[in-house]
Amino acid sequence: MRAIVSAYHQEQLRALLEHVREGFAELDAAEVDEFELDYLILRYKRAAKQLWMFCGSTSSHQLHAATAIAQMRDCSEERDWWAESARRGDQP
Repeated sequence: MRAIVSAYHQEQLRALLEHVREGFAELDAAEVDEFELDYLILRYKRAAKQLWMFCGSTSSHQLHAATAIAQMRDCSEERDWWAESARRGDQP
């Protein structure tokens, strides 16, 4: 159970970090400005926090997360932590 949740957390965190990597590349290419990158980082932090809360740190939270992960994968309905981190009217 712990291994399933840990692997999921790591996989999802890497996907979220890719958005940050892309943001820095866009800043370097002058495709976004510092304020847009700052927003992207804020959004990353929001998504990572939600992911952390989902994965939990106690055994009961991890059991719940492992069950939810299995159900999502059985139904091919992964959560999109990045999409969930967007807030209406929040973008620069």
